[in-house]
Amino acid sequence: MINESYPDNSKIADIVVWDDKYATGIGVIDAQHKHLLEMTNSLYKACITRDKELETVFKNVMSDMVKYVHFHFDAEINLLHAVKYPDCHNHKMKHDALIKDILAVVKEYHEGKHFVPNRFVRTLRDWILSHIAINDSEYGIFVHEQIKSGKLTEKALKEIEKSIEV
Repeated sequence: MINESYPDNSKIADIVVWDDKYATGIGVIDAQHKHLLEMTNSLYKACITRDKELETVFKNVMSDMVKYVHFHFDAEINLLHAVKYPDCHNHKMKHDALIKDILAVVKEYHEGKHFVPNRFVRTLRDWILSHIAINDSEYGIFVHEQIKSGKLTEKALKEIEKSIEV
């Protein structure tokens, strides 16, 4: 989903790097999390490159990010419903809070209000990483316990994953 026409800013270090400690062990979710981190890095690079052309890039990446966050959160909630995760409602509330915050920032940005993109991206990075490391790891543990106890099969999990892929 990252637009390949964005200018090359590959010399700028990433703000966040995937580490296997963030893995849920659910392939499709881990792939989506990696993509979210890639988008966060693209957003960060657009923020710190002070070029007029990159202001457009920031807007485009931000728009892509909002769409992808919606897509990912929907996929995650569909997974949680399918595996009967008991804390699904609270997990969705955390997603809804982040979306509300992101949309508020986007609205302020479009209205021309004072905006510090670099600070926003760092906040986004911190939220994503803490959410993955804490909340998403909890449902990852739940899913693997369901498999271990025989309440969920690997085959059933693969079918669920297929149903939430793009």
